Amino acid sequence: MAQVVQDTEQEFWRPPASLETAEAAAIPEPMTTMAEACPGCGTEFLLGSRFCHTCGGHRPEKMDATAKADAAAMAGLWVQGVARVRSAVAGFAWSKIWSKIKFPAWMRYLHFHEIKRWVGLPTGSLIAFVIGLGCVAGALVVGLITVKNLTEWQAIQFYRAEWLLAATAAFVAGILLKKPSGRDRD
Repeated sequence: MAQVVQDTEQEFWRPPASLETAEAAAIPEPMTTMAEACPGCGTEFLLGSRFCHTCGGHRPEKMDATAKADAAAMAGLWVQGVARVRSAVAGFAWSKIWSKIKFPAWMRYLHFHEIKRWVGLPTGSLIAFVIGLGCVAGALVVGLITVKNLTEWQAIQFYRAEWLLAATAAFVAGILLKKPSGRDRD
């Protein structure tokens, strides 16, 4: 071991060797307090690693029996709290509140199923069509930004092109999701 010898020259890729660092490097510290498998993906940790080589998750410390019991107790408290909130929300009468509110008659045309029937598109195509319309609106709104010089104008044109490209992708997705009708098959 060249690191232990006192009279060796220090090379540029090695730190200066001293006796205490050589002894510390020769006797590795066992990592018995660290977990053996990643809780995120289940992969075993590599020797001496502090992170999972698969998912990048931090290597936690092993839990002893009391820590596991405490974690189980906390999980039980969480489940009880969620159950209480769920029962409180379920007991609240939403239908009574919505039945008291009177909406105008024209609002029935804004229901999703009414628009779907009116346009004549399946659900996936209609959603893609609405996303495409939103992207076209985004391109128009980006055009309303005032510019002070040529570079800002070029940047805005770039953003507008991105919005229009997204709209094109949404419209193509809508076309691909559309089921052919009986007339289109012939």
